Amino acid sequence: MWSYVKRLEYPVNIKNPNPAAAKVILDALGGPDGELGAANRYLSQRFTMPYNEVVGILTDIGTEELGHVEMVSSIIYQLTRNLSVEEIKKAGFDAYFTQHTTGIYPCSPSGEPFSALGFAVKGDVLADLNEDLAAEQKARVCYDNLLRQMDDPDVCDTLRFLRERELVHYQRFGDALRISQDRMDSSNFYGWNPEFDRGRRER
Repeated sequence: MWSYVKRLEYPVNIKNPNPAAAKVILDALGGPDGELGAANRYLSQRFTMPYNEVVGILTDIGTEELGHVEMVSSIIYQLTRNLSVEEIKKAGFDAYFTQHTTGIYPCSPSGEPFSALGFAVKGDVLADLNEDLAAEQKARVCYDNLLRQMDDPDVCDTLRFLRERELVHYQRFGDALRISQDRMDSSNFYGWNPEFDRGRRER
């Protein structure tokens, strides 16, 4: 059951449009380490995860990532509203504008459309959770690099919040991995896959 609250998890209040900043921030939306891929990854992995506590973590984080999609989209929207064509061309935002005007389209800064090829759902506890741990660190690096390029305090404020959430998610996926390994055969974690080999006895 879903409960949607019509407000952002963290406010986005950007006063100064900046299409050049919007272009690179697209990476946090539809890039290979962006929020849209994260939401799809976790909400897909949860279905075959055998441990209820870990299903809960994947559901919580996957749902929060959908909220982050909304936040990043709001950043891009506010950075590109009320622009002239001259401002768009000067900022190098013209290629995006040609295809999407100023609509919010999930892609990388180079214009590569969002693709599910950017994330994995292996149906294996250890493979999926280690992927999730790596994904959160790669997302953190994305925000680190965005912050290095920004000088607008309104933009930086929201990006810092999103970066902090990646660190929290990383810690929670570490908890999920420990919970899972505690339930598995410590003499051979890789001897069987509890997501598929349901007949095997757990600890």
